[in-house]
Amino acid sequence: MPRRLNPWSRIRAPFSFMRLFKPALDALSSVTPLRSRSNKPMSFTFEHHLKALVYLHLQEYESGRELLQVLEQDEFARAHVAPPEGVSRSAFFEAMNTRALEQLSQMYHLLQDKAKKLLPVLHGHLGDLVGVDGSLIDAVPTMEFADYRNGVKKAKVHLGFSLNRGIPERVYLSAGKADERPFIEKIVAPGQTGVMDRYYQCHKNFDQWQTQGRHFVCRIRKGTRKTIIEERPAPEGSHVFLDVVALLGTKGQNQTEKPVRVVGYRVDRTDYYVATDRFDLSAEDVALAYKLRWDIEIFFGWWKQHLNVYHLIARSSYGLMAQILGGLITYLLLAIYCHEEHNENVNITRVRELRIKIRNELAELLGDVNGGDDGNQADDPDSTGPPLHASP
Repeated sequence: MPRRLNPWSRIRAPFSFMRLFKPALDALSSVTPLRSRSNKPMSFTFEHHLKALVYLHLQEYESGRELLQVLEQDEFARAHVAPPEGVSRSAFFEAMNTRALEQLSQMYHLLQDKAKKLLPVLHGHLGDLVGVDGSLIDAVPTMEFADYRNGVKKAKVHLGFSLNRGIPERVYLSAGKADERPFIEKIVAPGQTGVMDRYYQCHKNFDQWQTQGRHFVCRIRKGTRKTIIEERPAPEGSHVFLDVVALLGTKGQNQTEKPVRVVGYRVDRTDYYVATDRFDLSAEDVALAYKLRWDIEIFFGWWKQHLNVYHLIARSSYGLMAQILGGLITYLLLAIYCHEEHNENVNITRVRELRIKIRNELAELLGDVNGGDDGNQADDPDSTGPPLHASP
């Protein structure tokens, strides 16, 4: 009697991609359902949409067309990412540009909450630190919302980044020429400490943030005028050479109404001056808080290089924001996966390992389906096992 083969028998655990995607799958019930706009049932559901975006960034595909070809021709993507009946080009791009932005935003915040509960808090004595920065995205001439300068189109992502946990937080999208400073009040909540480069220096804002209870650690220009109210002793043998309480700017013009603390320190023969309202920290801790701002620069570089986030697959502001959220969701899923599986931060070694696992598991499954170890064909119509398209 011929041997009956179950093609799922050798892979008892969920596929690695499904393991990565599981936190999102668990959160789906908390997301507002996406409704069909007609009497016809929706085939490209929000779950399929989200899986497609995560797979796009995980595998570093460079265009929507490449992704659609993969969803049609790749064994794994066709069975576990795309809908059973496939997805047309028009359905995919219609979804990207006109629907599911609300659901993507909700999923992003749900995964953010999960990551915050899981990931360890670093530098907790410094408080809740949020790195703030903007990043330009090259656009195309037809993207009229992305004004930058004559003949050039760019959009800009404004991001808050948790320096305590190493994950992205609040995100906004604007035209490339938009000023970054007004976004501070949207990104940094009262009680948090925004850590910013000197572009964000604004004496009026320093007063306003203190009134609102928004803390700040902001590098200021070396030549900024300081009216010193109090001098504090600099730690002996430290890289800190200045610790004063002062009013910044010129009286009658742009001087702050509320005093700020200014810490000066030297690294590799470069002098840094940092303004802050954090009088509770030591001068060296203020310098450390500003040094941690570099983490958001590292994040932007890693995110763009290894997840191909800025290869445009949508040309509307709606679609671009959906793509940005898809990239941020992918990063959060990787942060959760790397912590739970390896107790590590996100790193390219583990991401490459995950990509290899997905390919190896597919090859193993296809080997079983095509005959297993003894060369028999798994064509028994009564063979048990889950269908090729199934949620884990």
